[in-house]
Amino acid sequence: MTQQRPRHVTVPERPSLDGLEPVWAARWEAEGTYRFDRAKTREQVYSIDTPPPTVSGALHVGHVFSYTHTDTIARFQRMRGREVFYPMGWDDNGLPTERRVQNHFGVRCDPSLPYDPGFRPPGKPDPKRQVPVSRRNFIELCEQLTTEDEKAFEELWRHLGLSVDWSLTYATIDEASRAASQRAFLRNLARGEAYVAEGPTLWDVTFRTAVAQAELEDREWPGAFHRIRFGGVPGTAYADGVAIETTRPELIPACVALVAHPDDERYQPLFGKTVRTPLFGVQVPVLAHRLAERDKGSGIAMICTFGDLTDVVWWRELDLPARPVIGWDGRMLADPPEGVPAETYALLAGLTTHSARERIVQLLRDTEELEEEPRKVSRPVKFYEKGDRPLEIVTTRQWYIRNGGRDPRLRSALLERGRELRWHPPHMRVRYENWVQGLAGDWLISRQRFFGVPIPVWYPLDSEGLPIHDAPIVPPEDALPVDPSSDVPPGYAEDQRGKPFGFAADPDVMDTWATSSLTPQIVSGWERDDDLYRRVFPMDLRPQAHEIIRTWLFASVVRAHLESGVLPWRDAAIAGWILDPDRKKMSKSKGNVVTPMGLLREYGSDAVRYWAAGGRPGTDTAFDTGQIKVGRRLAIKILNASKFVLGLGEAAGEQVTAALDRSMLARLAGVVEEATAAFESYDYTRALEATERFFWEFCDDYLELVKSRAYGDDAGAVSARAALRQALQVMLRLFAPFLPFVTEEVWSWWREGSVHRAAWPSAGELDASGDARVLAAVSEVLREVRKAKSAAKLSMRAEVARLDVHGAAVELVRHGQDDLCAAGAVEEFVLGSADGEPEVTVTLAEAAAG
Repeated sequence: MTQQRPRHVTVPERPSLDGLEPVWAARWEAEGTYRFDRAKTREQVYSIDTPPPTVSGALHVGHVFSYTHTDTIARFQRMRGREVFYPMGWDDNGLPTERRVQNHFGVRCDPSLPYDPGFRPPGKPDPKRQVPVSRRNFIELCEQLTTEDEKAFEELWRHLGLSVDWSLTYATIDEASRAASQRAFLRNLARGEAYVAEGPTLWDVTFRTAVAQAELEDREWPGAFHRIRFGGVPGTAYADGVAIETTRPELIPACVALVAHPDDERYQPLFGKTVRTPLFGVQVPVLAHRLAERDKGSGIAMICTFGDLTDVVWWRELDLPARPVIGWDGRMLADPPEGVPAETYALLAGLTTHSARERIVQLLRDTEELEEEPRKVSRPVKFYEKGDRPLEIVTTRQWYIRNGGRDPRLRSALLERGRELRWHPPHMRVRYENWVQGLAGDWLISRQRFFGVPIPVWYPLDSEGLPIHDAPIVPPEDALPVDPSSDVPPGYAEDQRGKPFGFAADPDVMDTWATSSLTPQIVSGWERDDDLYRRVFPMDLRPQAHEIIRTWLFASVVRAHLESGVLPWRDAAIAGWILDPDRKKMSKSKGNVVTPMGLLREYGSDAVRYWAAGGRPGTDTAFDTGQIKVGRRLAIKILNASKFVLGLGEAAGEQVTAALDRSMLARLAGVVEEATAAFESYDYTRALEATERFFWEFCDDYLELVKSRAYGDDAGAVSARAALRQALQVMLRLFAPFLPFVTEEVWSWWREGSVHRAAWPSAGELDASGDARVLAAVSEVLREVRKAKSAAKLSMRAEVARLDVHGAAVELVRHGQDDLCAAGAVEEFVLGSADGEPEVTVTLAEAAAG
């Protein structure tokens, strides 16, 4: 901790907020103010698993909002004497980066193309006519663009004043991250926690990739109910047919059964019988299942492979065959499923699902199997959170990691981990528990994309050149990271790639969360820097937004539990959303974001940080330039009040003797205790509110009361100046986590070192023996004097002929009567009876004269 000692005061003639950010950001970097000292023991370290922002364009004010919260905690812990491990990462792999590269350069990845070392993207990119490039060329463009974005991100974070150690940056696609991600996967695989399976998969047809449960969101989507007649069952009430209602008639060729609730008396005569599908004439059974809804449509539904997630459940539990008809591109497959007449199916082959729906509806009209015209509806449909078309369910082969979705014992263990974690605010734990308890399957981690961490697996090929999937070849850990598409597995040569008895690479990459879930291990040097790992892991804090509890937080808990049997951190601080003026979440996709650099330059970083720190943990907060302006006024007031205090000169002996001065310090000691307790419970907003409230009372009341006395040479003047300086150096430290630039600027006028390496104030360093009620009582009388002058429309310097004070506060006011008379220009001051309710009578000189 830097030793703090007084020095000669050098106060600028005209102190200003303008230009403080670049000056102090450069000095902090040059002096290593926030550099992590890895010589400290684990008990002395406070480590933060900082969210790596997604590198896909510009940061917005929502990022400034939540990252400021984390920075206030980091600064507080540093001043409390902890050595703060505060790295910054960039989340630059995955679909957001790919989409940005496609649009920015006007290209698309075609893995079948060879690498072109001389490739240059189009001079005028056309997103609608994207140029195909090899996977390697595409990745190079991704790396180029993310590097540019990362520089812009770092510039903004430095301008905001994040106290990050910028020597500790990382990226989720860099070599260390790829190695950690692949190592963790291989260990999951060795322990049986990672596995490959083929089956129904939620699929985004635009990106042509699998999607995990955690990445889903429901959106309202227009559609229509179609009442369609299936063939009848002789000898029953349905001899002429069975009517079902569906929004997806194009899936009739994928139908494998009809289903109704087992207690639905209408359809009990049909259970165990078969009916004929319209148009195609395929016989399908009528079955019973509890998930069928008796009050929806006709009460009987068709099971298709696959229309939605309920189809998947029915298919599995009723042990039905599969008749897939939709391909990875979202179009109807070229060939019909087994048993479906090719002649009729040919009318649909190759069509989009929309076109196939229109055609099949017309065919049903022609055969009179459409019982009535479609009824338009709007219904919730599953989307990939970053996609713009409804998801399909296709049959694919994918990699999974066990997460308790199908293992009650693991689910129970992960729920217990959630109870071990200290949540701020506490109610956020419910979101975690609801997610874990609602899991429907394991974590799908493979993606059919390009810019990501490759699955580190090859497969031997049989005599026909087909992969043997149940005998994967894996690399040794000391060879990581690897790219199976260009690296060769142990025991093989490159010329055996793709040939019989040779090998083939797994073509997929990992979901970005499969790497981001390891940020605690990546930044801690897991299996890379044992010394660092011992000093910072498990980490102290995970700060993040509430909407990714189900993804980032939960996935991180899963990985640490499976690998190390521990939580990855002790505390989780959950931020709310930043809302636009219409109370809607700010997001790039909605186009309602505010970019922060302009705000930082117009109002100053401290002002923006002030607004951000007003957002309580876990609470959504509206963007408000009015609060930013309040923050700027506060920062300016700190400059001006500090100039006044320091301009009074030093106080010989620093002795505080006056009752009013000691009262102010006692009040400040209480504020220190309140702010400290608030920060210890991660309630940075309450710490700011307590400090700011006292500061304005200090400026508006105490400064005015002691101003005259402080200019003198007697013991009273010495007491006032000593109290003012003590209060100033404490308040600067209380404000430092929130307003780092203005507090550092003022600190530099009269103290050595950085305020951000100074010790957090304690109540014990202040003389708290005074009676805090004295300042409150005297200030209240002063406010009554001001109120009387304002009501008479007189200057605050106008004289008061007589001031009478009666009631319970008389003895308290007596301790400050001289200061009160000086501040209020009081000619005659009368302290009456101490009995009864407080009463203040102000007789203005002008009124007496009149």
